[in-house]
Amino acid sequence: MQPQLLTVQQHILEEQRRLFPDASGEFSWLLSGITLATKIVAAQVRRAGLAGILGVTRETNVQGETVQKLDVIANDTLLQFLGNRGNVAIMASEENEDPVIVERDRKHGKYVVVFDPLDGSSNIDVNVSVGTIFSVLRREPDPTGKRDTLADVLQPGTRQVAAGYVVYGSSTMLVYSTGNGVHGFTLDPSIGAYLLSHENMRIPAEGTIYSCNEANYDGFPAGYQRYLAHLRQGGLGRTYSSRYIGSLVADFHRTLLKGGVFLYPPTASHPQGKLRLLYEANPMAFLAEQAGGLATDGQGRILDIKPESLHQRTPLLVGGRSEMETLMEFVAKT
Repeated sequence: MQPQLLTVQQHILEEQRRLFPDASGEFSWLLSGITLATKIVAAQVRRAGLAGILGVTRETNVQGETVQKLDVIANDTLLQFLGNRGNVAIMASEENEDPVIVERDRKHGKYVVVFDPLDGSSNIDVNVSVGTIFSVLRREPDPTGKRDTLADVLQPGTRQVAAGYVVYGSSTMLVYSTGNGVHGFTLDPSIGAYLLSHENMRIPAEGTIYSCNEANYDGFPAGYQRYLAHLRQGGLGRTYSSRYIGSLVADFHRTLLKGGVFLYPPTASHPQGKLRLLYEANPMAFLAEQAGGLATDGQGRILDIKPESLHQRTPLLVGGRSEMETLMEFVAKT
């Protein structure tokens, strides 16, 4: 007998009935907008080389990075489908300098959605896995329409009501959490649906992989250098391998499945870190904690950081408990 096939929409509705029987269904409607948008992005990624949408535009984004053609397509797709949900008041994208206000819903919209439309897009031309990262925050209705919209976006990660990512790789996979475990769904292109493939995902407490950009090793603080040396020398009682893709979604996805640790520490050139707090670190930290792991900036819990700006950067250290607890011991001695 074949196992029961469960789509992501069915899963969301069942979880909502189980945990929030009086819910209106608006939240599941919002998430369905994300799943639909990412199916379209997945289709574009698969045929990018044939459709003439590889390569860069002549523009740079607010981060000062060259904008890829697929960055624009992914960003526009998410803005369109989330903006049409009817319950999203504000959207914030890594590609936009300011928040995007949904005028028709700015007074009564219950949600803020923050996203990185195409993480790792610089790798798209060489056919390396890329992804979409998203975070959903609750927003109190504003009948006056006069409240500072930036304040609605700059909420700490503890206020997230959902977070997740889609990795466009050998298969397209959606991983998300609403605060009750982490679940993974694989896109079946034959029927156009995300089907449950990884239920209640947990980061192994101990792993054998560390992941960081070792080209920056000389610029890492001393505690991180000693920690990496400790792993290489078998200090945790096992042999570690180094794996680094350079696409956060792909590196985190491997860490979630296989364990170990992902490090993007502060460096001499980026003392405040390089990853974006709202678009990258907060969603991944939310998922990591829901899966039994830990996430920190080297000083404290990622989710406790109060954002001060829309495109704020941060160090990100995330992984299984064994590696993370040892890492924090080394960093504390710096």
